[in-house]
Amino acid sequence: MNTVLSVNLNAVAQLRNRRDLPWPSVTDIGRIALLAGARGLTVHPRPDERHIRRGDVPEIRALIDDEFPGIEFNIEGYPTDEFLALCEENQPEQVTLVPDDPAQATSDHGWEFSSKHNYLKPIVARLNQAGMRVALFADADAEQVKWATDTGAQRIELYTGPYASCFDDPAGAVRQLELLGKTADAARALGLEINAGHDLMVANIPALIKRIPYLKEVSIGHGITADALEFGMAEAVKRFLTVLEN
Repeated sequence: MNTVLSVNLNAVAQLRNRRDLPWPSVTDIGRIALLAGARGLTVHPRPDERHIRRGDVPEIRALIDDEFPGIEFNIEGYPTDEFLALCEENQPEQVTLVPDDPAQATSDHGWEFSSKHNYLKPIVARLNQAGMRVALFADADAEQVKWATDTGAQRIELYTGPYASCFDDPAGAVRQLELLGKTADAARALGLEINAGHDLMVANIPALIKRIPYLKEVSIGHGITADALEFGMAEAVKRFLTVLEN
């Protein structure tokens, strides 16, 4: 089973927002990524619109509907009423819920499911009833995921930041990888499917896939955008697809 690549467009939007100009176009870069073989697009709109703007969301929805039927749109974010309404208006195939404070620079931890499962349950139900699959951002903690099943979500997304930060620490990477693997195994045994994301690169994906061969999806933004500066977005996507498929 090949792991699906969803390209996160936040870094592209952040570059665009440095000037009051319409380029780089988030939708045009998304189109290039999909033409190169990506099977999904991800956005994480935040209240301050410092990267993805609310207006980007329907444009990406239209791009997928008009040109790429069968491709998945994934919207991630903290479940405020405004965020949930945005999802309901644009009907992504997947919503990834994260426990972010609005001021955070980026997602840096998963949900504490033992204390938040009752909070998440009605939110997940609302999204499911509207036809959207739900994934919940999760730390590498096998004990916590047993509570995730109580929310009704279909997937977790493993937060891979601590693993990716061990790029110069091979022994640390092995330890973090095993924590991710044990968490994924526990979640899968409970009937959850597994996504992963945060700071994944061509260099660190092979070991992750080897340890979690049933991984459904990786969402990659910063790494693929960094590669795109060197290789172009189409070639960057193909590089990631090569390691995912092999």
